[in-house]
Amino acid sequence: MFQEMLRRFMDEAPACVAVRAVVERMLNADRLDELFRQTSRHQYESKLLFSTVVQLIGQVIAGPRRSVHEAYQHTKDVGVSVAAVYDKLNGMEPAIAQAMVRRSAAEAAEVAGHLSLPPAPLPGYELRIVDGNHLAATEHRLKELRVTRSGPLPGQALVVLDPRRKLLTDVIPCENGHAQERSLVPELLERVHAGELWMADRNFCTTAMLTGVAARGAFFLIRQHASTLTWEADGPWRPCGRCASGAVREQPVRVLDPATGRWMKVRRVELTLDQLTLDQLTLDQPTLDGDREIRLLTNLPPQAASAATVADLYHGRWQIEGAFGELTTALQCEVKSLGYPRAALLAFCVALTAYNAVSLIKLALAAAHGREKVEKDVSFHQLSREVAATSRGMDVAVEPQAWDVFGSMTAKEFGDTLIDLAKRMDLRRYRKHPRGPKKKRPPRTHGRRHKHVATAKLLAQRQKAASS
Repeated sequence: MFQEMLRRFMDEAPACVAVRAVVERMLNADRLDELFRQTSRHQYESKLLFSTVVQLIGQVIAGPRRSVHEAYQHTKDVGVSVAAVYDKLNGMEPAIAQAMVRRSAAEAAEVAGHLSLPPAPLPGYELRIVDGNHLAATEHRLKELRVTRSGPLPGQALVVLDPRRKLLTDVIPCENGHAQERSLVPELLERVHAGELWMADRNFCTTAMLTGVAARGAFFLIRQHASTLTWEADGPWRPCGRCASGAVREQPVRVLDPATGRWMKVRRVELTLDQLTLDQLTLDQPTLDGDREIRLLTNLPPQAASAATVADLYHGRWQIEGAFGELTTALQCEVKSLGYPRAALLAFCVALTAYNAVSLIKLALAAAHGREKVEKDVSFHQLSREVAATSRGMDVAVEPQAWDVFGSMTAKEFGDTLIDLAKRMDLRRYRKHPRGPKKKRPPRTHGRRHKHVATAKLLAQRQKAASS
């Protein structure tokens, strides 16, 4: 079934084979080109195929190459000049990149159904977490950017996370880096389906978002914004005990839709954080803005989720922030040399697709080694670094047609293959190395008189002080 050289890599570098197998299945060249033909409205297919553009960007995202130009120089048979590559890249329609992310998530979810999934955060509801991500400022390469010191923003995107499968299921790209995230809510609502539970921070606490989700037979859990809604209390506060982070109480309220003049009944849940929780706040916690109270709005029925359950559910919203962090540290999702918005957004979407590929491998690892062990010990960053270091040699040694076998497997067969590869992985090679709490930096001398110091002298002083 597998060629001999591929078998050797399956034994010696199973993580790299697993990543390449998932990429081969999710980013198959023929299927990418077919996706381009189905989605493109203005661009046309020429000598430079969409799959080739994705391949070039993928080398930058994964780390082996620093720029698209360098990837072009190390890729054979591109067939066009590097200028033509950048022209194609700079004009790529965002809808094409969006369709690529959706399809990758759908294919990964199909395979994930045959793996060991964690229990649903709220049984009976498909949870979706949405948040916006502004792409970092690029270099000033464009002619129009060379006359300004301001950071050029190439765009932003709303990203949707399926926290149970750890898949980024959808993206709404926007070329205007200054656009308000709320302006993308109408397009976001087109993705909402009945029975889903949508979670977001208070930036999405708008009448359009709340009424739009409810009108589609779905549910919302959104932190209340102080000034974006017209609402009124519909009853007194009622104490509801405690959750993991503090005391909880609930109040019925009504939210007005100015467009129709109708009122919608909503549950308002307030969590008062314990002092211990405030002292231990990190980036993984719901708030870092100093608020002691967190007020949440939801239309979940009380029998489906108590007030304490609602508060605990919102605590999981940080997972999408964690995904953004992994996209930045382990994958180069923001390519500084790509100044054109469409090029930058395509690179970001390729990174989202790569994230889904690694998430699928994490599910296979959980099925093979246990979910708790993988979540606690396995580093996404370490795994990505090994793949980046080994993939080039593997591509040279293994014939391209050897990877076709993974694309022809059924979802169950592919899932079983991923589990087999996961069992061969030595998790010690991908161990996390969490750092302790940051120490307060001691005061420094100004350095105006002595601009340099001799490190050897300082170390000698330390040794002398320790021996005295």
